[in-house]
Amino acid sequence: MPGIQALGSDSCPACGAKANWSPAKQALICPYCGTEAPGELDQDTGKVKEIPLAAALRDLPESQRGWQAAKTSVQCKSCKAVMVFDPERVGQNCDFCGSPALAPYEELKSPLRPQSLLPFKVGESQIRESIRKWYASKWFAPGALKKRGMVDTVKGYYLPYWTFDAHVDAQWWADAGYYYYETQHYREGGRSRTRQVRRTRWRPANGALRHFFDDEPVSGTRGVHPELLREIQPFPTAELVPYDKAYLSGFVVEHYQVVLIEAAQRARASMEDQLRQMCVQQIPGDTYRNLRVNSSYAGETFKHILVPVWLLTYQYNGKPFQMLVNGYTGEMAGEYPKSVAKIVLVVFLAILVVILIALFANR
Repeated sequence: MPGIQALGSDSCPACGAKANWSPAKQALICPYCGTEAPGELDQDTGKVKEIPLAAALRDLPESQRGWQAAKTSVQCKSCKAVMVFDPERVGQNCDFCGSPALAPYEELKSPLRPQSLLPFKVGESQIRESIRKWYASKWFAPGALKKRGMVDTVKGYYLPYWTFDAHVDAQWWADAGYYYYETQHYREGGRSRTRQVRRTRWRPANGALRHFFDDEPVSGTRGVHPELLREIQPFPTAELVPYDKAYLSGFVVEHYQVVLIEAAQRARASMEDQLRQMCVQQIPGDTYRNLRVNSSYAGETFKHILVPVWLLTYQYNGKPFQMLVNGYTGEMAGEYPKSVAKIVLVVFLAILVVILIALFANR
């Protein structure tokens, strides 16, 4: 899918204000007068590219670094998230944990530029309504929480991800176990009895498999709670479009905090775990032991991508909570405080029901 290339600027041609990317219209729209900023399909960047991993780990040329636009970076001293936004915006609090402790963030080298991204597809108005319904469905949430207008603070973010490809050949060796049963005689209470006892007959086994890992994902964020991120996955990487700064207009980008070499190690560990399970599926018999896997990797490539999320961060009684929505699929996950009074009430009612059941049972 071709990328969208802004013609020289992302400014509104009518009033000169900064245009923002609109998920609903899939175009740059002025938030003040509604004018659509001009753009054209850039046929030269119409393909999402994979980068050879080995060469990248040695070093990437400067031409593949930077955001292709002026950006300001700040780091939260509390949660360590690094936020990247337009220079005219002034960061007051951390968008991920709410801390006011922000500091300028500088790097020795410019960050690796994303090769591709998933543009926002689900609009903000739809997200706000979904969040309202989600909070309304949580009976244990404090009543005061449901009355707050927190949806007004929901914001769109691009989170960093790495994806890895690899062709793998693996050989495995194991002891395959086959169950059989023997009749065992024993005495109980002065009487002779029998029972079936399971035994295992072990036989050597081996095999081989070939597999292609396509877009094995590794999150590069530290700002979003990982358990929430897992709940709103997957992000459909088959729908990626080439990176273009126009898509970022109006949104905050989180700088990756998991660097390439660490992400590659995590991806390899995940691939090894999956390979082991594939080998287990090939082992004959009923059980196994002493599994050994020897794997060989080839054609390893990677992409640095950005994925869209809508994030709502708030504090309740001094504790931070997050609500996260997949900006492409609309999948939602969130945290919320529990009302102690409601929990006590439920426990009291449960005890009361048990007591009443016991009283009626004794009559």
